[in-house]
Amino acid sequence: MQAELIDIRNHLQQHAPFDELPESLLDEVAGSIEIAYFRAGSPILEGGERNTWLHYIRSGAVEIYRRSGELYNRLGEGEIFGQIGLLMGKQVRFPAKALEDTLVYLIPDDMFQHLFETQDVFADFVEVEDKSRLRSAVSRSTQANELMTSRVSRLIVRAPVTAPSTVRLQEAARIMTEQRVSSLLLVEGSGDLEGDLVGIITDRDLRTRALTDALPSETPIADIMSDGLITIRSDAYIFEAMLKMLHNNVHHLPVIERGKPRGVIALSDIMKYESQNSLYVVGNIHRQQTVEGLKTVSKDVRASFIRMVNEDANSHMIGSAMAGIGRSFTQRLLEIGEEKLGPAPVPYCFLALGSMARDEQLIVTDQDNAMVLDNSFDPEKHDAYFLALAKFVSDGLAECGYTYCTGDIMATNTKWRQPLSVWKDYFTDWIENPKAEALLNSNIFFDLDGVHGKTDFAEQLKTLIATKARSSQRFLALLARNALNRTPPLGFFRQFVMEESGQQAKTFNLKRRGTAPVSDLIRVHALACGSRSQNSFLRLQDIAATKLIPADSVENLRDALEFIAIVRIRHQALAMEEGREPDNSVRPEELSSFERSHLKEAFQVVSQAQKFLRFRYHAQVGRQFQ
Repeated sequence: MQAELIDIRNHLQQHAPFDELPESLLDEVAGSIEIAYFRAGSPILEGGERNTWLHYIRSGAVEIYRRSGELYNRLGEGEIFGQIGLLMGKQVRFPAKALEDTLVYLIPDDMFQHLFETQDVFADFVEVEDKSRLRSAVSRSTQANELMTSRVSRLIVRAPVTAPSTVRLQEAARIMTEQRVSSLLLVEGSGDLEGDLVGIITDRDLRTRALTDALPSETPIADIMSDGLITIRSDAYIFEAMLKMLHNNVHHLPVIERGKPRGVIALSDIMKYESQNSLYVVGNIHRQQTVEGLKTVSKDVRASFIRMVNEDANSHMIGSAMAGIGRSFTQRLLEIGEEKLGPAPVPYCFLALGSMARDEQLIVTDQDNAMVLDNSFDPEKHDAYFLALAKFVSDGLAECGYTYCTGDIMATNTKWRQPLSVWKDYFTDWIENPKAEALLNSNIFFDLDGVHGKTDFAEQLKTLIATKARSSQRFLALLARNALNRTPPLGFFRQFVMEESGQQAKTFNLKRRGTAPVSDLIRVHALACGSRSQNSFLRLQDIAATKLIPADSVENLRDALEFIAIVRIRHQALAMEEGREPDNSVRPEELSSFERSHLKEAFQVVSQAQKFLRFRYHAQVGRQFQ
């Protein structure tokens, strides 16, 4: 083969969809190509004219327009255009113009049709455009496993065993023994399935709450049952059940169908599907008695993360599992701390903030937390205890791999260890009297979750935020302005914008310039529509329900977040498998052409979403500050 054709083939081989074609076929494509050169500003395709070539950009940049004259897209090296016209009557549907001096490979129509008819991967790529292509990429990059495709109903092997909530301790134990079950659902009324579900009692409850305290056999079961039930629908996916167990540290989940209990699934039922063993890690955490013991378990976290990635779990599942593990470390450290220091002098709630609260935590993470204390808190009498407890937890988390927060957003900081009334004043002031710099520093507190203690304190704060935020346009405008500080790493010509100096030169940060800008802008819209959700994907559901932004924009954002997050996740898993420390900085040449191409699509979605954010709130900023 001539050197020129080898050069053409090698270039094609670096970019989708040609990177997945057989080499012999790629040689044929290279041999069929003609080359054209277009000066900056000159037309390449004009609307309505006949086109018989697929255009592949070897170098330069091209602008694609709608027939209305509106700019539709910018393309760069390795990207194609003209395919829609070839599929639809050979007429140009999207005019194209050279943005700068551009060299184009022209692939003839007969070769295009041959590729389209014989190569599924090629057909899949050219049949969809832009955001649809990104959606296809998300589907392809997160092949579903059994956890994500199987329903909870599949795990139910028998009808639930129930009893009236008035039953006594000995009778409850007898029923469980006779029925050979590890849990008993308690309902109001006669105890049949038509009664309202009010609680659950498990083997563990009988051991820890009844036998340990030597309670009399006639003790009402209502005295020791678990109320405030965590349940799941029968049509939910198994992975959703796993996440609920992780988030709430429960081992039994009542399954509800049409408002009535249909069965109970146990941790052991999911374990046979959950080959990643993140639930096993959580269970092991809660069995540890010392910080040293917890530190040994922390070594299993990375293995769990890698296994989940290798089995193609999606980013929501992985982020939630890792957050559940982090939450469990925090909970167990608080329990050990209370055993060491004695019971808390007043009720308190330990808050998780940021990615842990959003269920979006990964391997590379620091600790962000705070304490909400009961309003009876007296600093002189009580603060020494809570400072000691906060320090014990913070130091323990650091031992387990969760580094100290460089911004000092931890419960060890007096400012973030305050009574509920002070926290309510904090949020009220941030929302009703917003200042750009103050909001920049407090942004993380709008992602919060109670992980231990009187978690109702956290729910009160969520309610306050949801109520006040949506009605404060100035607050939303300033929050939107802050959300625009971090932009995706995509230049004018759709080339990656990379760090220019330092250790991370020639890389871009997939957290700071990727997932963070997405979660930031989603947060603004979520607060504007009164959402109480913390997770970005759940916030998008709430946003879609209120039609605050167009439905297709919501779907595009979901796809963009998923794809960016999963590339970041795989980058970290690969580093660990190769014995390197994981990070968030990637080099474009380390990515596959599939990842490079679709990251550009995802970043463009984020860029468009930021433009919408700027448009929606900018006018309000102007009015508020006049």
